[in-house]
Amino acid sequence: MAPEPAASPRFLQLADVAEILNASAAQVYALVRSGELPAIKIGGRGQWRVEATQLEAYIARMYEETREFVDSHRFGRSSPEDGPDPDDETGDDPGG
Repeated sequence: MAPEPAASPRFLQLADVAEILNASAAQVYALVRSGELPAIKIGGRGQWRVEATQLEAYIARMYEETREFVDSHRFGRSSPEDGPDPDDETGDDPGG
């Protein structure tokens, strides 16, 4: 009989969250302190823990916000009067 896969922990340390998001611990701490990423403090030393479901919800929100940003910041411009695209990192005018 094959061993059962290890269950994922319900709560993650900030270092674990940072690794999952490929971010620094300071960035994750700032997300928690701002309330953008819900977390709890446990124990006498007040160590932060993020529930795995909260992290997944945060990631889903960021995907949605990114979709909205992309939808409202299209690469092309509808007319030359709009001017160059401020998000165009090449500095080239796509209109020619």
